[in-house]
Amino acid sequence: MSNPYEFENNAIDGEDEMGSLNHGTVQIKLGYLLLMANKNLSVISELSLDISQHDLSKYKLGASTELKADVCAYLKPPVIPDGIDDLVTVSQIPDLVIEILSPRQSVSYLIRKINAFFELGTKSCWLVNPSQQIITVYSLPNQRESFNIERDTEVIDKVMDIRFPITEIFSRSDVMELA
Repeated sequence: MSNPYEFENNAIDGEDEMGSLNHGTVQIKLGYLLLMANKNLSVISELSLDISQHDLSKYKLGASTELKADVCAYLKPPVIPDGIDDLVTVSQIPDLVIEILSPRQSVSYLIRKINAFFELGTKSCWLVNPSQQIITVYSLPNQRESFNIERDTEVIDKVMDIRFPITEIFSRSDVMELA
């Protein structure tokens, strides 16, 4: 295949530039809930992280200069230097990275991306699957706990000391009201 992305079960093995209703809704809710759970967090969506000083080729992400996370949270936020209005990429690695599975993305790609974030120094990573209403919280690459809306009442991240009701993330009342 000439396309740089490999297709697994009709999923893109890479970044999916197309959003979706569930992906966007969950992303906004997670940002809000993180801010409410810990007022000291800085929460940023769609942040490009500078990885140009790191060799992450073993993860086969197709990225050598930057990785973009769906949601990042910092205990100490990146600082914009004096004389500059904004930063397009940030070299400071977040304490928490959240990746949200989009309808066309492969889970294996996001797991490789989470492993890369741990190598970069992230303390905690979440993999959110909106269609199955599952959140997997990784405290290390092979150490995880999954939370399911049918079984659990809360999502708990022991590393970041965060907990909030899982129904707040996956409730569809706001989506139904739009229809």
